[in-house]
Amino acid sequence: MESMDKIKKAIKNAKKSAFYQKHFADINIEDINSIDDFNKLPFTDKEDLRQAYPFGLQAVPDEEVVRIHSSSGTTGTPVIIPYTRKDVEDWAIMFKRCYETAGCTNLDRIHITPGYGLWTAGIGFQAGAELLGALAIPMGPGNTDKQIKMMIDLKSTVICATSSYALLLAEEIEKRGVRSKIHLKKGVIGSERWGEKMRNRIAGELGVELYDIYGLTEIYGPGIGINCQKQAAMHMWTDYLYCEIIDPKTGELLPDGETGELVITTLCKEGAPLIRYRTHDLTKLIPGKCECGLDYPRIATLIGRSDDMVKVRGSIIYPSRVDELLASIDGVSSEYQIMIDHLNGRDMLTLFFETNVEIGNASAGLEKTVEHEFKQKIGLTPKAKAVGMGELPRSEKKSTRVFDNRY
Repeated sequence: MESMDKIKKAIKNAKKSAFYQKHFADINIEDINSIDDFNKLPFTDKEDLRQAYPFGLQAVPDEEVVRIHSSSGTTGTPVIIPYTRKDVEDWAIMFKRCYETAGCTNLDRIHITPGYGLWTAGIGFQAGAELLGALAIPMGPGNTDKQIKMMIDLKSTVICATSSYALLLAEEIEKRGVRSKIHLKKGVIGSERWGEKMRNRIAGELGVELYDIYGLTEIYGPGIGINCQKQAAMHMWTDYLYCEIIDPKTGELLPDGETGELVITTLCKEGAPLIRYRTHDLTKLIPGKCECGLDYPRIATLIGRSDDMVKVRGSIIYPSRVDELLASIDGVSSEYQIMIDHLNGRDMLTLFFETNVEIGNASAGLEKTVEHEFKQKIGLTPKAKAVGMGELPRSEKKSTRVFDNRY
């Protein structure tokens, strides 16, 4: 019942915003007395938030707003999220908890490469590190020469990055032969889904323990969940959030253990509370208590996004399935790109993958293997093309895996 009281309070707070006054116009909060009642509330989606631009989500007076953050806005109107002082403090508390769950302490030197500015990343990593009492090294992205110099000279022990940039740094450190001068012990990696092969490469080349940190701009930012030292799943800070898993097509609630879309309600947020927000991230709730001893519920490592899937000649393709397929083939690296084109009235899929096998007869055999496995496991035959290690683009932010050129 305690969570129901928190949910009702969150809905009351949300209805102070212009957006939710309209979105919940026909809803009487006093009629919401059970989780079943709550489950009948309409979802909130990113497109709703775009339509609330710029300050339609704000649920407090102007004088209580101390900061705004925003989604990138690369695919449309950006989403503006106002934060109160308490929101900023709560986010730092959650982030500190993430660092502690990863085994970080105030003796660590935390090297922060995600971007600062309107994006929620860099400043969140920094606030959590400072609350922990650790030494924050606020590098931001780019300038790999300087990143590696600072990492060596300042003896950074924790690297915070996207998986794409962590891989780029790992490859550069290996290439320059300075691995023995690096003091890293842990990596806190977030902002994009990544496969097991990529994880193993980063962990092996940097010599670190890796932790998946979870978050999104609309819900504070990174730091709302992280996997523990048991590594199997991510703990979610449910004293601040209420989580559901739904069928992305029907919106129906799914039981624990079934994969669907994560939906989050903020329980404590003041500046821009969100009720039943569809993240589009695909995962499942893991039942039972974790062996690590934390009481917070867990979600499985994300397998992709419901809006990331592409359909080619009747086959549905998720990047996570391609990750798994390539991970099972010896000689194929973690890095790949998919190009989808429409040629001569037919959809064509080309899969570029990196390999340490010499390009020529040996790689031609590998291409045939990839084409065969893709057909067996995903349902269509691509044109597979092997390229040398490091030939596909690296990113300081998130890597784009699928390029759909049909539209």
